[in-house]
Amino acid sequence: MLNLGQTTEKLARQRRQWQAFKAAADRMQKMPGGAGGPLTEVTDFGPNPGNLRMLTHVPPRLQRSAPLVVVLHGCTQTAAGYGYGSGWVDLADRFGFALLLPEQRRDNNANTCFNWFESKHARRGSGEAESIRAMVAHMVADHGLDRSRVYVTGLSAGGAMTSVMLATHPELFAGGAVVAGLPYGAAGSVGEAFDAMFQPRSRPRQAWGDLVRSASPHGGPWPRVAVWHGDADATVLPRNADEVAKQWLDLHGLGPVPDVERTIGVHTERVWRNAAGEPAVELHTLSGMAHGVAVCPGEGDGRCGSAGPFILDVGVSSTWRIAESWGLTRGVPEVEVRGPVPEMKPQPQPSHAEHALGARIQSVITRALEAAGLMKR
Repeated sequence: MLNLGQTTEKLARQRRQWQAFKAAADRMQKMPGGAGGPLTEVTDFGPNPGNLRMLTHVPPRLQRSAPLVVVLHGCTQTAAGYGYGSGWVDLADRFGFALLLPEQRRDNNANTCFNWFESKHARRGSGEAESIRAMVAHMVADHGLDRSRVYVTGLSAGGAMTSVMLATHPELFAGGAVVAGLPYGAAGSVGEAFDAMFQPRSRPRQAWGDLVRSASPHGGPWPRVAVWHGDADATVLPRNADEVAKQWLDLHGLGPVPDVERTIGVHTERVWRNAAGEPAVELHTLSGMAHGVAVCPGEGDGRCGSAGPFILDVGVSSTWRIAESWGLTRGVPEVEVRGPVPEMKPQPQPSHAEHALGARIQSVITRALEAAGLMKR
C-alpha cells in the first residue's frame, strides 16, 4: 500500500505540473509571436519519414561558405515563434549565417512536441531524426554552406531532440546546445518521458556515454556540447542538465571537475576543456529561472530575443552566448538590421489527435488516478 500511495502521489503531482505547463502553452498560442511566420518552406528536400516541415531562414547577406544552425522549437511552439523569440533569426541576419528550423506537425503530435521519446524517431536512419538529417544535407548542398560548421540547438522537447541528433548523427555536427532538455536515451515511451522530465534517473557516466556510442557507427571525435537550464525549472527538472553533461563528459573522456567555474549574477558557468585546451562540454545554470530559454532583449552585443512564454528575460542571452562560443559572432562584419519583425499569422487551434503526447499523458494519469480512487469517472 505504501508503494501505491507513493505512486498515486507522484501521478497527482505530475498531473498538476502538466496542467500548469498546458496553461502557459494555451497563453502562448494566443500570442502573435508564438504563431507561424515569414520563414521559407522547402518541400522537396528528400526522405521525410518523420513527416516534419522544413523551414529555413537565409539572410540576404549570407557569408561565403557560411555556417548552419539547426534550431528546434519546444512543445506548443512553432519554428518561427521560437526562431524569432529566442533571437536566432536576429543573429543570423546580423552575422550572415543560415538557419534550418524543422517544425513538428499537429498530425504527429497535438502539442507540436518532437517525438524524441519514441524509438522510431530517435534512431539513426529512421523517423524524425532521418527527416532532420535529410534537411541538413539539402540545406548544405543548396546554399554552399560549410559542412564543418553545422550546429544544432533546441528547447525542451527540441532540446531532447538535439540530444537525439547529436547521438545519432555526431559526424554532422561541430557542436550542440541542449536548452532545458534531456540526455539521449532518457526515455523510450510516453510514460518514461514523463518520469524523465519530473523524476530524472541518475546513471553512471559510462552508461550514458554507451547509449550514444551505440546510436551510430561514429567513433569520434565528438561534437562539443553546451547545456543550459534554469534551476527553478519544474517542467524538466534541472537534474536532467547534470545527466546531459555526464553523458558528454564520458564521451570526451573528461573528469568531473571543470576547468572553469564562475558565477556572474544569475548565471553560473562550468567549462571542461579537451587536451587541446578547447571547450568540449559546458554547463550553464540560471538561478531562479523556470522552464524556458534565457534571453536578454535589446540591441548590441550580448542582447537578442523577445520575452514570452518559455522565452524568459533573465538578463542573460543563452542564444548570444551559444553563437559566440561557436564562433558565429567573431570575425564577421555585423550587418545593421532595421525594421520590425514581420507580423506573425494566427496559429491554428490544436486538433483532436488523441494519440499525441499531451492527450496520451493526460489519459495515462487520469486512468491511474481513477484506479487509485482519487478521481471519479
